[in-house]
Amino acid sequence: MLKTLVTAGALVLLSSTAMADEPGRGPGSFEPAPASAEASLFSQAQELAMRALGFIGVRYKWGGSSPDTGFDCSGLIRYLYAQITGQTLQGNAAEISRVGAVIDKSELQPGDLVFFNTLRRPFSHVGIYLGDSRFVHAPSRGGAVEIVDMSQRYWKNRYNGARRLPI
Repeated sequence: MLKTLVTAGALVLLSSTAMADEPGRGPGSFEPAPASAEASLFSQAQELAMRALGFIGVRYKWGGSSPDTGFDCSGLIRYLYAQITGQTLQGNAAEISRVGAVIDKSELQPGDLVFFNTLRRPFSHVGIYLGDSRFVHAPSRGGAVEIVDMSQRYWKNRYNGARRLPI
């Protein structure tokens, strides 16, 4: 199934399918991607990013961990990870930064976690990478879950690194 979302003038395409290469199949024809452990992991990571988009507009709440009460940045990550994997992540952004594989910024894929220093300490904020230098996060008091561009000066200057979760 092809899944798309248009946000802020940018097309974010997150798909767990591959275009068919068979004769007679025209544009828009798709078939499931090959089943493999790598494809499965990529699909779950994409699902993490896709589901995060569904929470855009949910209000920020410090310590919040559900769409009903609101999210803080780590609460959003923990909630989505549990929904997709059935596993529990513990702690705040700094503690979550110790989970998963460290990846280079050039290797970012949708569903990877991106970390920032927003409180004058490393790994104090976390979001979910969407692709095209954009990520979704629960920003701060008075805000709501939103998509922002990592290449904006504020985020670029505060970037701490990225992790790929074991999903």
